[in-house]
Amino acid sequence: MLNAVERKIEQFIEDLNDKEVKKLYKKLPKGKRLRAKLILKIAGSSLSVVKTAAVVEMIHGASLLHDDVIDDAYTRRSKPSLNALYGNKTAIMMGDILYSKGFFELNNISADVAKLISNAVVQLSLGELKDVSLSKRFNTDKSIYMEMIYQKTASLMEASAGAGALLIGKDKNAYMTYGRNLGIAFQMIDDILDITMDSETLGKPALHDFEEGKTTLPYIYLYEALESEEKSRLRSLHAKSLSKDEQDWIKEKMNQTGVIDKSYNEAKELIEEAISLMNAQGESALSDIAKAMIERSF
Repeated sequence: MLNAVERKIEQFIEDLNDKEVKKLYKKLPKGKRLRAKLILKIAGSSLSVVKTAAVVEMIHGASLLHDDVIDDAYTRRSKPSLNALYGNKTAIMMGDILYSKGFFELNNISADVAKLISNAVVQLSLGELKDVSLSKRFNTDKSIYMEMIYQKTASLMEASAGAGALLIGKDKNAYMTYGRNLGIAFQMIDDILDITMDSETLGKPALHDFEEGKTTLPYIYLYEALESEEKSRLRSLHAKSLSKDEQDWIKEKMNQTGVIDKSYNEAKELIEEAISLMNAQGESALSDIAKAMIERSF
């Protein structure tokens, strides 16, 4: 069914009748297509479902293009990012084209689905802005971090699950909670992997988030656990290029304080709630997607 989504995206790109856009689209990494998988698993493979899945993936792709520019990221899944290949202006405009085409196609699906996904994109954009603002200081407020990752990552996943339910006439509330939990846990696991995995596996430098000014959940918990002098040292390392000794100190302190396990267990609780919700709906395939989320290593 994912092949049908890929073909629909290619058709939408073809509709634009622009050689440069087609060339740029071919350079974009496909990714996990997690949002499309959710929609297809919930709603099947009718034309409206495939179109919705395609639109959501185009919107997600647009957000990643803008994200790479904001973060000065020059790789995406171990390959050069579009901004690295063609510059920030081209990457931003390609993102705008994907957003615009996606919204245009939403109008041909369903007013309720269009409202749900459009609202998620508003939240996503607010989350991006919050992420940029937070990177300018060492954030120690967990609630602000959680709100940001809900908006930036989970809102579109929540809307994807809700849109799938709407398209097939299911009650969207349980599915949206499932999608929300999945999205928050997905980002929390991503933030943990940035610390625990090597650069080759990640496709980007390890501890890159902290060097970019992002104070993710493990760092918030680490700061709470440290003594005064160590708190000052952690703050001094924020948003700077870290030496190997500095990276090793952060990782050692995280191991000593158990903050990685603490963060992981919070993500696991969200996934367990999502699994319980889907089991109650008889949606074993969605439960399997949630299980894979918490067990992934990249």
